[in-house]
Amino acid sequence: MNKRIIITASLLGILAVILGAFGAHGLEGKVSDSQLEVWKTANQYHFYHTFALLFLSTFSRAKNASIRFSFICFLIGILLFSGSLYLLSTKELMGIGNARLLGPVTPLGGVFFIGGWVALFWAAVKYRMS
Repeated sequence: MNKRIIITASLLGILAVILGAFGAHGLEGKVSDSQLEVWKTANQYHFYHTFALLFLSTFSRAKNASIRFSFICFLIGILLFSGSLYLLSTKELMGIGNARLLGPVTPLGGVFFIGGWVALFWAAVKYRMS
């Protein structure tokens, strides 16, 4: 599990840097300032939860279901929350006409983030320090 978490976090970190640079350099002047702010929010939460995944790897020796659940929640949260915001901020640029479905996806991603943090809290409470 530890190796899987680190590999996943590394790939998500690479993607976060690429998307952050794209937002800063490739989107400027192509989307509105408010859309650029949405992109930045997506990128911030993408990074925060990539770091959270790396932190999870320190718990992996505990090998418990809470860590596994937290890993899955953070991963789904990044995909739903950040992914939907990336798409919403560039929908005109990408020619996405009907993006109404993306709106409700964002808070669902947030719920997964919260679930991941609750599971991490639970793992820390349950984990025996020897």
